[in-house]
Amino acid sequence: MSAGTAPEELTIDQLAAAVGLTVRTVRSYTTRGLLPPPRLRGRTGLYGREHLARLHVLREMLDAGYTLSAAEQVLAVAPTGVSGPGLDVYRALLNPWQEEDPELVEADVLAARMGVDLDAGRLAQLTDLGLVRVLPDGRLELPRPSLVRAGLQLSSLGIGMDDVLATQAVLDRHAKAMAQACVDLFRSTVWGPFEAAGQPEEGWPAVRDAFQRALPLASQSVLVTFRQALADQIARAVAEAAAGRAGAAEPNP
Repeated sequence: MSAGTAPEELTIDQLAAAVGLTVRTVRSYTTRGLLPPPRLRGRTGLYGREHLARLHVLREMLDAGYTLSAAEQVLAVAPTGVSGPGLDVYRALLNPWQEEDPELVEADVLAARMGVDLDAGRLAQLTDLGLVRVLPDGRLELPRPSLVRAGLQLSSLGIGMDDVLATQAVLDRHAKAMAQACVDLFRSTVWGPFEAAGQPEEGWPAVRDAFQRALPLASQSVLVTFRQALADQIARAVAEAAAGRAGAAEPNP
């Protein structure tokens, strides 16, 4: 049963049956705040299309492999009255583009690969950079394993791990600034007018389309800009090195 064909109000049994969940599961989602409280008619809780739409999005995310915490994040920030296409937009906004599958690794294994001691200070540094998460059982989760592998490859070239991590901190800081500039542009040109109009239901597809089209364009712009800046800096460094050699070769007057 879709949100568009559902009755205006459902009991919890009808709601659970419509989505293919147990009543106990629906109650647990309500307790966690994933669903707004039902409207009470006497002692009976009544659920509407908004509840049905949220449960559909929640189940789709869980079936796609998202954790309950990730789904909870989407539903927690979406306004109570948003359903259907609106929830799809919030899901797209909050889920990283082309997200990597995290990897699990034992702390001693990662320490051996990095060639450093993973003491509390080092773990805090890696956590701040978003490279690791310390799990309750002591293992480490690598949210961006390709970035960790790149760092290890740089280290294998003879670059010290401290220098690798220091450079990553600089890249991370500037990447966040570039991302903020892109988000500010989207908010001022797309989201701002939509919000000022009261977030009309018919406007959600246009917002979603704008975001889905803008994201790869923003990523491409950042990549091209960085490549050009890197080429310029390499050319400058080569010219400075050449000038230094030429100056050293000149005879003293």
